[in-house]
Amino acid sequence: MTYELPSAWDGRVNSLGFAKPPAETRVVAAMSGGVDSSVVAAMLKAQGYDVIGITLQLYDHGAAIEKKGACCAGQDIHDARNVSDQIGIPHYVLDYESKFREQVMEDFADTYLAGSTPIPCIRCNQTVKFSDLLRTARDLGADCLATGHYIRRTDGDTGPELHRAADASRDQSYFLFATTAEQLDYLRFPLGDLPKTQVRELADQFNLPVASKPDSQDICFVPEGSYATVVEKLRPGAGRGGEIVHLDGRVLGEHNGVIHYTIGQRRGLGVATGDPLYVVKIDAPSRRVIVGPREALMTSGLLLEELNWLGEGSLEAAADAGSPVLVRVRSTRPPVPARLGWSDGVPVIWFDDPEEGVARGQAAVLYDAEGSTRILGGGFILKPIPADERVVAA
Repeated sequence: MTYELPSAWDGRVNSLGFAKPPAETRVVAAMSGGVDSSVVAAMLKAQGYDVIGITLQLYDHGAAIEKKGACCAGQDIHDARNVSDQIGIPHYVLDYESKFREQVMEDFADTYLAGSTPIPCIRCNQTVKFSDLLRTARDLGADCLATGHYIRRTDGDTGPELHRAADASRDQSYFLFATTAEQLDYLRFPLGDLPKTQVRELADQFNLPVASKPDSQDICFVPEGSYATVVEKLRPGAGRGGEIVHLDGRVLGEHNGVIHYTIGQRRGLGVATGDPLYVVKIDAPSRRVIVGPREALMTSGLLLEELNWLGEGSLEAAADAGSPVLVRVRSTRPPVPARLGWSDGVPVIWFDDPEEGVARGQAAVLYDAEGSTRILGGGFILKPIPADERVVAA
């Protein structure tokens, strides 16, 4: 099957939204070495744009250089360079290892040590990719920065809007909620309207050397999939043990470090009482893992920090009005109905029905409740509100 690329120029505006021909439009393509970003670069080049490929070297790839499914390390940089050579665009590799370590890896370790559950991919998009790389693209005179993310950017009545991808199974909105309005004005997501199957077909059509390369999985700087090992390496001594305590106060056993646990975890607790137990709280200062029955995981709401608002009007007005929203608290869960509000000056989400296993440090992403695909923003979970508690001091 041959996929026909849409016309890149209608005489008024090009396919990226600029009022000039593609040949006069410079685009920096963020190239991770994977299929998606490679197809973006090839598509834009085929449409006649002035494309520059940039790959970020983000971490010491010694342990991950042979790991399939990683990104932004040795083999991936080599793949991005090969794709660039094949499609005939300049390609640059920028060494961002120190920035990535400071802004993403160090934050990852500290968040785990604080008893929260981090999402480093969001931090990476917030800092290195959509801040530092975006600034570099501007320095190169680019009109925009294009990425291989599955998400859509549309021009609304009051400015650019962020929408879920057409292919729901590939939608990456959970990891991109922190994209600011200013960044969104400069970003482009050419794959937002395409299903993954079509992207693979395009990779074959362009005869890209990465056409059969597996998709990236897990966290790029965790070569063996062991979060705790990475935290121990970054923070020696982080694995200090402590007690596993039931909600009723009983000490059930010992653990070898809070970094091995997350809210909602059931397997690998190493204790048995006859009834299923789940991690319901992590008390990092006292090195205690609190366990209890499943119903103890239920929450009626959550407090948010670092909330990025992309909806109409102001966040304050939406919260004061108790505006209905849909909220996703884990990347693998569907959005659920809720309302915005305030609690002692802190943004709060009240679920229509109690939600299970809300973890501090994870993201809460807000979507339009009226049936559109628009993303209204989101923030990081500061504190879950127990299901039997409706008023919480910030």
